[in-house]
Order: sequence, then C-alpha cells, then structure tokens
Amino acid sequence: MTVGEPQRPQSLSERLRSLTALDIEVASRAALAVAVPLFVLLALDRIDLAAYASFGAMTALYGRSEPYRLRLRSVSIAAVGLVLSVALGTTLAATGAPLWMTALSLVVVIVCGLVAAAVFGLFPPTPLFFVFGLLVCAAVPTPSGELALRIGIAVCSALFALAVTMSGWLLRRAAGRRHADWFKSLPRSPRIRWSAAREPQLWLAVVQNVVGALLAGALAMALGIGHPYWAVVSVVAVIPPPHARHSISRALHRIVGTALGVLVTGLLLFPEPPPLVILIAVVVAQFAAEILVARNYGAALVFVTPLALGVAHLASPLPVSTLLIDRLVETALGAAIGLLLVLAARWLSARGRDS
Repeated sequence: MTVGEPQRPQSLSERLRSLTALDIEVASRAALAVAVPLFVLLALDRIDLAAYASFGAMTALYGRSEPYRLRLRSVSIAAVGLVLSVALGTTLAATGAPLWMTALSLVVVIVCGLVAAAVFGLFPPTPLFFVFGLLVCAAVPTPSGELALRIGIAVCSALFALAVTMSGWLLRRAAGRRHADWFKSLPRSPRIRWSAAREPQLWLAVVQNVVGALLAGALAMALGIGHPYWAVVSVVAVIPPPHARHSISRALHRIVGTALGVLVTGLLLFPEPPPLVILIAVVVAQFAAEILVARNYGAALVFVTPLALGVAHLASPLPVSTLLIDRLVETALGAAIGLLLVLAARWLSARGRDS
C-alpha cells in the first residue's frame, strides 16, 4: 500500500459501499477522456483508428486521488509511456518488422514499465496498458503513409486525457482557500524511490513478466491461435506487481474476471450493434473499470475485457465468435502460465524462509 493511502475494506460489497464522490469524479474523468476522441473519430468516419485514441486516453487512468503537483508527474510519465508504446508498436507494424524485434520491444516495454511504476509510485503498478498498447498496435496492418497520423492521434488523445485529469486544479485555484471544503481530500502521495530499482521484488516481477509473456506468445503462435497478444496480456494481468502478495486466489479472481468479461462482450457484440452503441458501451465500461480497479482487479476485468474487445472490434471487425473464442482460449493459456509463475514464486519464497 502506498504511504498516505487509506486502508480499504476487504470484500467487494464493502468496497462498493465505500465509494466516494472522489471515486465518481475519477471514473467520470476517465470516461470523458476516452469518449471525446472516439466520438470525434466516429464523426470523421475513421473509427478504424479507435485503438490509437483509446490507448492515449488511458493516460487518465493514472494519478487518481493524488494532489495535483504529484498528479502532473504521474500522469505525464504515464502519457509518455503509453505514447511511446503505441509509437513503437505502430512503427513495427508499418515497417513489417520481424518477430524477434516485436519480442525485443515487448521485453523493453515490460522492464521500463515495471521500473517506472516502482520508482515513481504509479498506480496501476503493472505494465499492462503499455504492453497492451504495444502489441495491439504492432498487430494492426499499418500503411507507412499513416504512421505519423496514427501516432499523432495517440499523442492528441493523451494530451486531452492529461488536461481532463488536471482540470480540477483550475477549479480549486479559482475557489481559493475560502471554499476549500467544497473539494474532497486527495490522500495518495506517491514518492520517488530510486532505490526501488534495486529491490529483488521488482526484478522478480520483471523475470516473471518477461518469461511469462514470451512463453505465452510463443505457445499461442505455435498453436495457431489468432490474436496471440491476448495470451501475453493475460499473463501480465495475472502476475501481481512488486510487493503484492503472490496469492493463488487473486490470480484466479483475475482469470474469472476476464472470462466473465468475455461473456459480457458476447452479449454486447453478438446482436451486431452499430458503432455508436459499441462506443457508448466502451465509455460505460471505462467508467465501471475505473470505479473497480482500485478495489477489486478481478471485478474490474469484467469491464476491462469488453472495453478492450469493443475497441478491437471497431478497429478491425472480425466475426464475433472468432474474436471471443480467441480471447477465451488465449486468456486460459496466458492465465495458466501466469498462475504457474505465481506458484513458482510462492515456492521459492517458502524455500527462502525455510533455509
């Protein structure tokens, strides 16, 4: 738990009852940050570029409940990380880079994402969104002439999300000290800890994520499953961040949350709704995921999954059954690998205590 962060209730029902106006505000900002770029693309009839706007908008998922001076640092770091991940993936796609370059890029993004999160106290503390942005953009066929356009959309979306995330600063400044009671306290105060880069827990997480991601991707490709990046993303979603307990139950919660998210996605996409309906569902899912992510990551994945699959379907429409089956199979594959790595970490930890 971060210094200054209040202790949370344990059960999901208690956590939902503990929602505050600040939680609603944070979730509303995240939903607005993704809604505006996506509706602009829909109006321009370029909804095929939804993935780039969505990953830039994920900037708004960072800096929650932080004072604005610290929030600016957290959100800026996240924005740079997301844009660089998108730019790297898009460049790999546009240049037709070989598979080994994608694998090397994946390793770099995992290591940099985990180190940055540990040193600067980012929340969420995993490289999930950076990995997701890299691999999705690397998998989307990209004409070389649209390279700058697609990266530019991610940049504009990230800047808009940063502005939305920081907008409360203007309101607080305008209200002044006399009306300070109008606003909720901002309790989370992450510190810069350069020593975190030397902690064994961080490098255990790095090894777990790198080994798991490469193994899941290789197995998914060897089995001929479409969308092999889903297996990689599932591994990263299951493995806990540094200092988090390597709990089997938490890993299983994340697996079940993703599986339920696939079912929700099926209910959304099988009727073949128009893009406007999918966009509205994506915005609602963003709101719900942000409400839940700090309270129960497994429950949040019930909404993160339709959010991700909805955007993927908008960007590159495929038969819904194919999309969902690929997601289920690769989630199972990636989650199984992640769970084995969690068990291995627990076994090594137990041996260390016994020796």
